[in-house]
Amino acid sequence: MRKVWIGLGVAAGVIAVGLGSAWLMRERLAQAAMRKVYEQVLAVDTMKDLPDGLHVGLCGAGSPMADPLRSGPCVAVVAGKDLFVVDSGSGSTRNLLLMNMPPPRVTGVFITHYHSDHIADLGELMLQRWASGASKTPTPIYGPQGLEQVVQGFEQAYTLDRGYRIAHHGEAVAPPSGFGGEPHAFVANPAAPDILVLEKPGLKVWAFPVAHHPVEGAVGYRFEYKGRSVVISGDTGPSERLVKAAKGADLLLHEGLAPNLVAVQKEVAEKLGRDNYAHIFHDILDYHTAPEVAAREAKAAGVGALLFYHIIPPLPVRALDGPFFGRSRQIFGGPVKVGRDGDFASLPVGSKEIKWSNRLIVL
Repeated sequence: MRKVWIGLGVAAGVIAVGLGSAWLMRERLAQAAMRKVYEQVLAVDTMKDLPDGLHVGLCGAGSPMADPLRSGPCVAVVAGKDLFVVDSGSGSTRNLLLMNMPPPRVTGVFITHYHSDHIADLGELMLQRWASGASKTPTPIYGPQGLEQVVQGFEQAYTLDRGYRIAHHGEAVAPPSGFGGEPHAFVANPAAPDILVLEKPGLKVWAFPVAHHPVEGAVGYRFEYKGRSVVISGDTGPSERLVKAAKGADLLLHEGLAPNLVAVQKEVAEKLGRDNYAHIFHDILDYHTAPEVAAREAKAAGVGALLFYHIIPPLPVRALDGPFFGRSRQIFGGPVKVGRDGDFASLPVGSKEIKWSNRLIVL
């Protein structure tokens, strides 16, 4: 019997040693993976693998409602070697890093309007572009009237942080001249033509008014680069101006609110006595666009593909994509996708092709 106990003890010791070795190996593998991720994130040119063209990534596919698959609204646009960001929703700056599109590479930021979910990360984006890139010039920011007030507000909120970073890291790492943003405001008049807000060799960026009352001055953007084109709706209800601005575009990114699913939210809120929520779920219907309506607009505009973002309500599982779409896929007749953080579309120059991938690094 004693031999049996001794044998069991030896076996247990061997198992314990094996488990300990496995645990140590697990830790070493985790550290090796961590090193690999940082080598990717901190690479000198993280976009060198992209062919010349327009490239669009969702650094935030969601809305103000919490969604485990979607941060606040944000679209990254790469035109040649320039990286632009359209809107800066909560969590989107981190997503840029996890998509290998670091803030120091940002050439300019475009804001569609000043609802909080579209600007929540703007201060963080400006800070990251400055402090992690030793930028000597403020972040160029384009947006409708009211932009100066928003930029100045974020600068004021981050003033103490600015002083800490300069004092701690020194002016070589955090140049005082690079802090904050440089606002370029414009007025998008519904009675006037679209506005050319930025022009560079091979690139034009147009702003056009959309229907988001009572938000005055809300806009969408059209990016044109060497024969490829992408249109971003921003927040809008059904909009004839959007259809006109999107004519012939290769890709339309359109916000989407599914009334059938929001109705479920409203019913639950009413059942639980959450009257304020129920009121909000009712109100949001009139200044967003149902997927089927967006599909009709995309078809009328003759766009090549339709990507939904600013998804309302949250869709935490893929089984909800069908109820969100409704009949929009049949109505449009072309490629239609429900966006998730990290989704990435490449539109190479000299082609009509759109290549889809997801660039979000999973840590």
